[in-house]
Amino acid sequence: MGGMRSRRRFIGAGIACVLTGGLAACGGSPSSGSEDGVVTISVNGMPPKTQPVDRKYFEEDVRAFEKEHPKIKIDAREGQMDPKTFSAKLAGGQLEDVYYVYFTDPAGLIQRRQGADITKYTKDLPRIKDIKPEYLKVFSGPDGGLYGLPNGQYSLGLVYNRDLFKKAGLDPDKPPTTWDEVRKAAKKITALGEGTVGYADYSKNNQGGWHFTSWVYSMGGDIAAQDGDGKWKAAFDSKAGRDALQMLHDMRWTDNSMGTRQLLQIDDVQKMMGSGKLGMYMAGPDNIPTIVKQFERKYSEFGVAAMPGKATLGGGNGFMFNPKASPEKIRAGIEWVLWKYLNPDRTEFEDKRASGNDVPIGLPLDRLLNGLAEDKQERAHQKYANVPQKNYKPFTERNDLLDQKVEPPNAQQIYTVLDGVMQAVLTKKDADLDQLLKDASKKVDTILATVK
Repeated sequence: MGGMRSRRRFIGAGIACVLTGGLAACGGSPSSGSEDGVVTISVNGMPPKTQPVDRKYFEEDVRAFEKEHPKIKIDAREGQMDPKTFSAKLAGGQLEDVYYVYFTDPAGLIQRRQGADITKYTKDLPRIKDIKPEYLKVFSGPDGGLYGLPNGQYSLGLVYNRDLFKKAGLDPDKPPTTWDEVRKAAKKITALGEGTVGYADYSKNNQGGWHFTSWVYSMGGDIAAQDGDGKWKAAFDSKAGRDALQMLHDMRWTDNSMGTRQLLQIDDVQKMMGSGKLGMYMAGPDNIPTIVKQFERKYSEFGVAAMPGKATLGGGNGFMFNPKASPEKIRAGIEWVLWKYLNPDRTEFEDKRASGNDVPIGLPLDRLLNGLAEDKQERAHQKYANVPQKNYKPFTERNDLLDQKVEPPNAQQIYTVLDGVMQAVLTKKDADLDQLLKDASKKVDTILATVK
């Protein structure tokens, strides 16, 4: 889950990749106090020892990068962005020169001036134009400056069982694109009987709130919005919020297509999908390898569609740069991120390397590039694909057309409140939808009042 900061990225699954050529003058000017012109940069994001294959690849990449860039040395460290210790590390001079963040972090970091403005270092780099603008926007400040670069992204969609679609007389190559179509398909799948459930959703451990957020986005609404003074307020007591709850209510109680067992979370729903008894649920493509491996299923059994409606909740991660770092270190850091994570020239090498380690290659994950760079990546993925890419066409063809929206501020606290909304709708037939939205809205206003 994006908000849970626990997504496991699949090495090489088409996953890391970008741009050609070296940074103009990168590492060329000597670092202050450096006799030989070598710049050493500290970077985090190194996989822990508990992920031995990922770590081995990372260490190999550091060596390859240093060989190609003899004027740059990488001081690699484990860890990612920890909001609890971040400010203290920055103030105490302990923060890495290049640090890993989630898509929910940059806005606040930029506002608090805790990330370097890298605009002047990137404006002459044609490779930046290869990155899809919606992901650069995550790292852009109100001043229009660029403060970081993405290295991974995901979008929620619908994971579905192709075999159940066929049995129910549905076309598995044409999954639903609207919630009305989801509702109709869920009814047909449930009608197969024998404990089959058409559609399932989460409602606890903040995962219900996370999914309700995506529901509201898909209906054209927002969870939180800023007023004219820049203050955040709850925005889901709206037509979009009510439409989302009404659809959930109707599928659960009128159609009985969501099953009687509720208060589910991700592992419950993955287990349902793994048992072959669930038609659809809201998830990103990265759920498919988990289901296949844990429940000994085949990739051919599952498809993934883009989120029905107008928008989806997306998330991801990237790197920002220490505002206290020297220009030489920032230049070197940009070169590292572009070479390691946004490099279409290395995609084929990475896919080939990963293909020997039972890594799924060809899932629609981390599609950060556009144009010729994207074409180059896609050719490599197709060459080494070991999963049925045609099953993901409904996702890849529609996902780019959707508005990709990130999580609201103070997301986890908000999700706790919205869990209660999801639980009420899915466990109480006569739940008062308007009152649920009104009460939750007041609680979320209190949470948002603390956003700085």
